[in-house]
Formats: sequence, structure tokens, C-alpha cells
Amino acid sequence: MHFSSFSAFLDMGGYAGYVWSAFAITFLAMFWVVFSAHLTRRKLIREIKNRVAREQRIKKAQNMENTL
Repeated sequence: MHFSSFSAFLDMGGYAGYVWSAFAITFLAMFWVVFSAHLTRRKLIREIKNRVAREQRIKKAQNMENTL
């Protein structure tokens, strides 16, 4: 589709409200997916670090009991 001017492009043949709101909703959804995935990844890494540290503390405590 060819437009005669930039304002005609922005107007989208009278359907600008539908077109640009669809773009906005799509980009917001894409942003939310990326942001949510980033937060989930950070939380997962934190939980793994805590679990590893806990397992190391338990192992160390068990070794201490065995040496007594």
C-alpha cells in the first residue's frame, strides 16, 4: 500500500485508531513477555544459588558431625 504523504500514512485510510492501537497492544504484550521472562530468570537463578548454598551448609554440618 502506497501513501501520498506521511499524514496519510498515519491516518491509515481512516483506520488509524484500529491499526495503531493494535500495534500498541502488540508491542506492550511483547514487552511484558520479555520483562516477565527476565524477572522469572532472575528469581530462578536466586533460588538455585540459595539451594546450592543450603546444600553446602548441610554437607558441611554433616562432615562436622562425622569428625566428632
